[in-house]
Amino acid sequence: MTEDDPETGPEHKGAEPQRGPIRILIAKPGLDGHDRGAKVVARALRDAGMEVIYTGLHQTPEMIVRSAIQEDVDCIGMSILSGAHMTLFPAVLQLLKEEGATDIVVFGGGIIPKGDIEALKAQGVGELFGPGVKMDEIVAWVRGVVGARE
Repeated sequence: MTEDDPETGPEHKGAEPQRGPIRILIAKPGLDGHDRGAKVVARALRDAGMEVIYTGLHQTPEMIVRSAIQEDVDCIGMSILSGAHMTLFPAVLQLLKEEGATDIVVFGGGIIPKGDIEALKAQGVGELFGPGVKMDEIVAWVRGVVGARE
């Protein structure tokens, strides 16, 4: 076998593949135009050494999932203040399932009633953060979830 052989070349000599920084897509789905919180979270994650892709306002679930797959992200963070959380989160989870991308963790934030938080977590949303959460908590949660999967 030679060094160029894909089975025995330098990258296959028992070493674990190198993993880059955690990649996160931050999205603002639906008609909600308030994106200050999403931008604050995006900046905190970026400042913590993660690669962050911010999609901008008015994204559809299809646009979010397409971007997440194209960008090869570990997580999708969605900020929803419009009251459409019980529609938008399940739609993104379903599209990820259809695309075979259930390894992408979905989390979010916004004004979400406690009962809805429990229902969304039961459907597969990893975590939901409410107003006033410390950015360090979000960073630690993302690191914990992605690190546990590596």
